[in-house]
Formats: sequence, structure tokens, C-alpha cells
Amino acid sequence: MSNVLLLANLNCDRVLQLDRQLTTGGRHYYADHGRRLGGGGANTGLGLVYAGHKVALVSQVGNDKTADWLLAEASLQGLDCSLLQRNKLETPELLLVMTPDGERTIIRPQRPIFTLGPTPNFKHWQALYVNSSAVGTELWAQTALEHTLVIAQLAKDNRLRPCHVLISSRSDLFSHGIDVNNSEELWCYGQSIAGQTLRYFILTDGEKGAVAYHHQQYISIAAISTNVVDTTGAGDAFASGLIHSLLINQDIKQAMITGSEWAAIAVATASSIPGTELQQHLNK
Repeated sequence: MSNVLLLANLNCDRVLQLDRQLTTGGRHYYADHGRRLGGGGANTGLGLVYAGHKVALVSQVGNDKTADWLLAEASLQGLDCSLLQRNKLETPELLLVMTPDGERTIIRPQRPIFTLGPTPNFKHWQALYVNSSAVGTELWAQTALEHTLVIAQLAKDNRLRPCHVLISSRSDLFSHGIDVNNSEELWCYGQSIAGQTLRYFILTDGEKGAVAYHHQQYISIAAISTNVVDTTGAGDAFASGLIHSLLINQDIKQAMITGSEWAAIAVATASSIPGTELQQHLNK
């Protein structure tokens, strides 16, 4: 299979299950479900590992027992963590506040500044996935474009994300003030972020499926019906399935369908990272 480099976070998730829906000013009881491996690096990377790819993670963790646990868990699952940087800070837990319908609210401290080192030789990688705000990310992505497939998640702000495939959600894009019903405006906005190398700008929309925009044309797919248990990692799972399909030379519509299948499995699983359900799906 392929060598995939991920620029994404590795988190220690602490899951707090609420007894009812979250309301402002309310009083809530919770059950502490303990910590689990999470973050876009693990959530996206492990699906690709299960599919047979070699996945290396570029991220930053602390230098404490929590960070040791994160590295051990990620390595045991098959992620190459040799490119991770370690700082001198304590590694905080990321709080996942879960409601009975499977929706989650994320509470975390600000991340310390993470500065990337020199760009690697991207000829050794078949794909670069960008889901990080590390200093130097734009340079890495721009350098990789002529050597490898680059897929990126739209950042929370309007920072540049040079790539071939840009991914966002309809809800996130709405917060950027973009008219999500205007395909021409969407494409122009996507190019302003990704550059002229952009091939597809993909918007996911939960139970309504996903749409890939290419100039003024678009390709849409329906979502896959499933029993929602935990929505954590759904977007990461979609990206993972999409990357896998593109690496095995499937077209963009099939890649989105695969992403939707993996996302449906993710939300039906009480886990941040892909579980045995995805492994069983891949082994069919």
C-alpha cells in the first residue's frame, strides 16, 4: 500500500457522559468514562493503518506520563510516532462532553505553539494530510504539491491550505460567512484557500451526505443511515476513507462514498478512534 504522512493532533480524550441534553445555566450529572486515544492524527491515521497503509504522524505532545501513554497507545495501534516532537509542558486531557443523542461538546485549553522542522523529502510519501495549525504547515503543503497528493481540512480561520483536495463541513463553512448555496462562490473561496492546484472542494453535511465542487460542477452523495452512538471522529473517519480510496485510484465519487461508509461506522461506535467494526468492514 502507500506511505501517508499526517500533520494532525494526538489527544488524550476524557469522556464525560451527561444524563440529558446540555443547556445553558443547567445543572448536569455525568458519568466519567475514562480516557481514550483521540485527535485527528489517531482518528484519521488508524483507519488508514487498518486499510494496510504505512502512516507516520507529525505532531507535538508533552513530556509527562500522559504523553508516554499516548505514544504507547498510538504505537501499539500501528502509527509511526518517530516524527513526533515533545515539549516540556504537561499534556492536558481534552474533555468530550457527550449528550444522550451522541453529540459532543469539546473543551480544551489553548495548544502550545508547534513549529515544524525542515520539509521532508515528499518523494517518499504518496499522500500528505493536513489537519494542523502548526507553524510552517503552509510551506510543507506547498512543497509537497508537486510530489504527492495533498489533502487538507479547512482551518477554523482563513489561513492558506495549499492542497489538491480541501475538506470542510457545511456548518463550519457557514461560520466563515460563505454562501453555501452558491457553487461559484464556494469554488472561488476554496481556491483562495487551496490555490490553483485545487481539484475538489468537499463539503460534508451530516445526515444529508457530502458534495464535491469542481469549478461550477458538483458531485453529491447521500449519507448512510446508521444508529448514532458517538459523533466524535466522524469527520476524521470520512477523511480517512476518502484518502484510502484516492490512494487506490478510485474516482472522487467513490472516494466520498467510502468516506461516508467509514464515517457511518465511526458514529455507530462508542470510541474516538476507529474500532474493530471498521476492521471487520475492511476484512469483508
